[in-house]
Amino acid sequence: MPEPAIQPLADLIRTVIGLYIWAIIISVVLTWLVQFQVVNTSNRLVYQIGDFLYRITEPTLRPIRQVIPAVGGIDLSPLILILILGFLQRFIPALLLG
Repeated sequence: MPEPAIQPLADLIRTVIGLYIWAIIISVVLTWLVQFQVVNTSNRLVYQIGDFLYRITEPTLRPIRQVIPAVGGIDLSPLILILILGFLQRFIPALLLG
């Protein structure tokens, strides 16, 4: 039976990882929209959102990019990071709960 005091911590970890996965997805989509000139970074709101997402996702994506380069011009680091985070989201709370 899980410890009642650890269950909220496990739920918090699961939620934070889930939010971070969404930040990665939104960052990728925004990058595509900028590349296809659907949105323009000269718009202050678009720039601020893009800058925020870059600042929170780049520190975790950079080490993956150093190990796995872009394949055919496609950056696979967000996909790899999402897979890693999904694994952690599933198994770290289980380790906390025993």
